[in-house]
Amino acid sequence: MSVDPEAGTPVLLVGVRDEFVTRPWMSPDRHWPDHPGLIGGRDLEAGGTWLAADPAERRVAALLNGEGTAAPAAGRRSRGELPLLAAEAGELPPVDLFRYDPFHLVVGGLDGVRLWSWDGGRLAEEKLPGGVHMIVNTGWDRSGRDPRTAWFRPRFTRAVRPEWTDGGSTERFWGEWLDPASGAGMGGTVEGAVAWDDPRALITRRRLPDGRIFASLSVTLVALAPEGLRYDFCPQPDDPSTWHEIDTSRGGPPGRSRRARG
Repeated sequence: MSVDPEAGTPVLLVGVRDEFVTRPWMSPDRHWPDHPGLIGGRDLEAGGTWLAADPAERRVAALLNGEGTAAPAAGRRSRGELPLLAAEAGELPPVDLFRYDPFHLVVGGLDGVRLWSWDGGRLAEEKLPGGVHMIVNTGWDRSGRDPRTAWFRPRFTRAVRPEWTDGGSTERFWGEWLDPASGAGMGGTVEGAVAWDDPRALITRRRLPDGRIFASLSVTLVALAPEGLRYDFCPQPDDPSTWHEIDTSRGGPPGRSRRARG
């Protein structure tokens, strides 16, 4: 997440979704009749999303799983509904937090970026200052202790900030930001060697002891500017050629169901 109130694109977001590869999902589109203004990828198991964008309001909300005390099984709600509610409201809505497992919820708009972190017992709210920030499952990594932060934050900071342009390819709009957003060669195959297990890797894939595979299923880039909202999506993080712009106008092509490769 990059925040620069004086820039032509005040808010830039990179979101990596890590999930079990067998969990079905659909590519970003307007999937929710109850939230007609929102665009996001749809989780077909619970019906929600990991990231929701409101092009009309120049707003985006993204969710990460957190650490702490899980909600009681009876009455537990899916965290995937929170980005939808927050993207519409512009903030964390008044929900019963004790019905949700721990999470970190980021909401960005032209008025700034806020982060809500819930650990199952306590809610913290913070406003992100100007700069490049990394938010991981332990929360806002200010110190850079996480190896991914230490590796990627300097690279995003050095990259030339995208300026607003109407249309154009993903490569043209995002420029130098596209390489770190695609993993910067840290993860996947590098010079013939598999580097999925590098602790610095933004794009990951690992097999758990029970045989299930947990991996990065997609990467999202969102830019907010007074002129509009730019939304680009990579459905196969191990193949940067799959980056493409999402149609944020009404009546765009319908999303297609997708099951990530195992």
